[in-house]
Amino acid sequence: MKTRPASPTAFPTVELANTGRRRVLQAAAAAIAVAGSAALSRRAFAAPATADPRKYSARARRVVERSLVIDMLAPLRLDLSDDIYAKPLTDAEAVAFRASGITGFHNAWGLGGTDAREHCFKYLAGWNGFIARNANLFALVDRAADLDRAREQKKIAVIMGLQNAEQFYAVEDVKTFHQLGLRCAQLTYNSQNLIGAGATERVDGGLSDFGVKIVAAMNEVGMLVDVSHCGDRTTLDAIELAKGPIAITHSNCRALNDHPRLKTDEAIKKLAAKGGVMGITGVRMFVAGKEPTTIEHLVDHIDHVVKLVGIEHVGIGSDADLYGYDAMPADQVAALKAAYKASYGFREKIDIDGFNHPTKTYDLTEALIRRGYGDDHIGLVLGGNFRRLLGQVWR
Repeated sequence: MKTRPASPTAFPTVELANTGRRRVLQAAAAAIAVAGSAALSRRAFAAPATADPRKYSARARRVVERSLVIDMLAPLRLDLSDDIYAKPLTDAEAVAFRASGITGFHNAWGLGGTDAREHCFKYLAGWNGFIARNANLFALVDRAADLDRAREQKKIAVIMGLQNAEQFYAVEDVKTFHQLGLRCAQLTYNSQNLIGAGATERVDGGLSDFGVKIVAAMNEVGMLVDVSHCGDRTTLDAIELAKGPIAITHSNCRALNDHPRLKTDEAIKKLAAKGGVMGITGVRMFVAGKEPTTIEHLVDHIDHVVKLVGIEHVGIGSDADLYGYDAMPADQVAALKAAYKASYGFREKIDIDGFNHPTKTYDLTEALIRRGYGDDHIGLVLGGNFRRLLGQVWR
């Protein structure tokens, strides 16, 4: 649900559905005169008070600490400014990252529009620089073994991804961006692009001829194909046409909640049949269609995937940073909600209560324990399954 590092000077009046979330938020921020550092300032509180794993059970701590925990959709920061990656890492942020138990963040935002390619270059350069400046805490991921190495070195592994593929102006661009560090790309955001249709389009014609070539090029270089925001037909086409497994990094099960951004049982079955993995998200309206919405409802989606296709095909893609969307300034949250189609169905809160803080992985682990999952299976959900998938795809 995250978007692009651009800085429009006024709130856009057209094509909102064709932009990614960050682009919309930045445009809204300019219109309501919100300072670019406002979202970051919310982290000025003392992180240790809300990021203490000691409050969890010994079993939950043991499971998280021995697991390779991968959040397959987790921006390092939710921030409106276009120089987000230039801001120094605060001591509170560093404490929160280390306390989170998460060893791999898929830092993915959406870029769109006619200048998507230019912004992708800036995006990769900016985040690569941020990771390099904070090399005592972060490690950039090139191949799957880097996830293991980062954990051994007690660092946070960062996977660079994008929630769109409009930066691929030509098939050759796939190789170019792969060489610059892009390891995962979503084929579409919510709307139609040259590759295929997004989840909120009225009509989904599936992958275009160009889209078929892009999928083949991603397979060739070893870039993970993601269909989280794709429409139903585009999702099925990508699964079928890919040479190997692909991912749904952050979505939930439509069988439990009738929302256009969620995936059908047909798609989940076909994804699993090719070895793919689906990450379950904690975005409130994707978890349940009415209140109350709790972490138990999130685990219902994990249960559904497990019963449908097996424990080996489900993981986590929280779709939030360590603090969540509701911690953002109220006017920014309001602008965010207003920028999406009515079918998104935003409610008062975006995050799940209790799943909106740095140690939320421990809360999820406690919930899985209550549900009767064994330690090894919890480890697969927390990151083992995505580690296997990435090892297969990244050559």
